[in-house]
Amino acid sequence: MDTALMSAAENSGTGAGIRAGCALSSSGPPCIENTVPPCAGAAPDIAPEIAEHPMTDRLLAASKEIWDDYHRHPFVLGIADGSLDPRKFEYYMLQDYVYLFDYARVFAIGAAKSKDPEVMGYNAAMLRQIMGSEMEIHRGYMKRLGISEEAAARTVPSLDNLSYTSYMIRVAYEEGPAETAAAILACALSYEVIAKKILETFPDAGRHPFYGEWVEGYASPEYHAANLDCIRLMEKLAEDCTEEQKRHLEEIFVLCARYETAFWDMAWEQRK
Repeated sequence: MDTALMSAAENSGTGAGIRAGCALSSSGPPCIENTVPPCAGAAPDIAPEIAEHPMTDRLLAASKEIWDDYHRHPFVLGIADGSLDPRKFEYYMLQDYVYLFDYARVFAIGAAKSKDPEVMGYNAAMLRQIMGSEMEIHRGYMKRLGISEEAAARTVPSLDNLSYTSYMIRVAYEEGPAETAAAILACALSYEVIAKKILETFPDAGRHPFYGEWVEGYASPEYHAANLDCIRLMEKLAEDCTEEQKRHLEEIFVLCARYETAFWDMAWEQRK
């Protein structure tokens, strides 16, 4: 594994913590004047900087229909055109906040179980980044949304949220580093793909006063760089996997992709 993997993880200041927008306005977010819904189509190469990433390509191909549906989800479309009810976004933010704690636990388990010093270092760096800068960014955005830290701390994970994170934690506990990387990858990559598709279809979405920061954060070069590290890790760990093991990585990734859909459904319906 390239030692740049660990150092890049240390230095990625935005990462998955960019998950909020600007302050709530009393009248709610204005709509962007573009009502053409995002189409699925063929996605561009997610990591052109990496010459070959066959395992990641395989995972994305296995879950293509699920990923295509992300772009048609009403919650995503609401962010894209600015019409999303701010109360739905606030509910999403609170659930996402408690999700991040368990997401960090997956990296903690990965670091504890790893026998490869560089893989251990990568997971440890990501854990520090989530619990440090990402959580602070998240708390800052929630403050701007009018959500107190006390209210956030009292948030009870929804059933969808708890099921998703429990599955990832179980994979990290019971299986190996490749399986753990596959479980992490669906969340990390899907946010970048969604944000970039929004900007492709709704070019003004990044300037929206309510949801623009969310879109720009996930479409940013910094977030992309962090995802390249995740892809490099996945490719490194899959190198020596048998065909049977690779099929199992597909199963994990596809299930986590389905959980991502359930998370959007949960936020849209404000399910408990």
